[in-house]
Amino acid sequence: MKNIAILCSGGDVSGMNAALKRFVEYSIGKGLRPYFVEHGFEGLIDNNIYEAGYRDVAGIISRGGTKIHTSRSKRFMERSYRKQAIDNLKSHNIGYLVVLGGDGSFKGMQALSDESEGLSFAGIPATIDNDIAGTEYCLGVDTALNIIKSAIDSIRDTASSFSRAFVIEAMGRECGYLALVSALTSGAEMCLIPEIPYELEDYKACFQKQRIGGRKYFIAVVSESLKNSEQVAEWFKEEIGIESRITVLGHIQRGGNPTVYDRLMAFHFVTQAIDGLLEGNKSSVICYDNGGFNHKKIEDVAFKKYQINPELLKLGMEFGCHI
Repeated sequence: MKNIAILCSGGDVSGMNAALKRFVEYSIGKGLRPYFVEHGFEGLIDNNIYEAGYRDVAGIISRGGTKIHTSRSKRFMERSYRKQAIDNLKSHNIGYLVVLGGDGSFKGMQALSDESEGLSFAGIPATIDNDIAGTEYCLGVDTALNIIKSAIDSIRDTASSFSRAFVIEAMGRECGYLALVSALTSGAEMCLIPEIPYELEDYKACFQKQRIGGRKYFIAVVSESLKNSEQVAEWFKEEIGIESRITVLGHIQRGGNPTVYDRLMAFHFVTQAIDGLLEGNKSSVICYDNGGFNHKKIEDVAFKKYQINPELLKLGMEFGCHI
């Protein structure tokens, strides 16, 4: 019986626990012995590795975060520590490793693959930023979008009551996906993302006309990467003549009960990862695009620039990101 391990690296997302449950159950069904690695690559270095069974994943599918914890490991950047990690995997007779994470995690996985023999690796994109090249969807994104949607719906109530403009800052690192989709699906009046150039002055005449026409409040969704929430709030006050407030949603976007879609995607991602390893893939990332799953080389994922779905970006540009 061959042993297989899984770890979570980088930022946590809702859906990771669903992936862990599927990992244990599907591995056993395929005649593999599943292992958990606690605290990501740090746990790999410290040999925090143990065999997992059904009781370890009972009742976790509805929980956000990750039962086995995660980390960002500076030590892993050093080859001596990576060798230690490889030795630890071999000490448990582990031949397969599944990594849930983003591009930094996949770069670490690539280094392990390059420096080891007899080990095979599969990456599962798991980041709410949805900024991994080669895949249109990363685990955890749908849950994050639903959390943002609920927050905007609630903020709209108080914006309407007080006749205010609210500037809502969404996460996403350097990617505007969360902000764009949230703005489009929440009826926001403004959306600012790094992928589409903007000038606040271009909004002035239209927003003033809306005020004259009876609009009492505005919702603006901005990407955190722009670092301009205070500027936009001040612009509403000085140029549009409306009281404004800022809401930074922060890390609530990473947690919470995973949606049905994220649970289902966790199921598919893990199934694809394990099947690929059993079929002989030595090192790949499971990607989802054009309605299907495929296995891509790590260098085609971790070392390339992400792109927001062109049709989605076109939709944002048609609105001028001024919705």
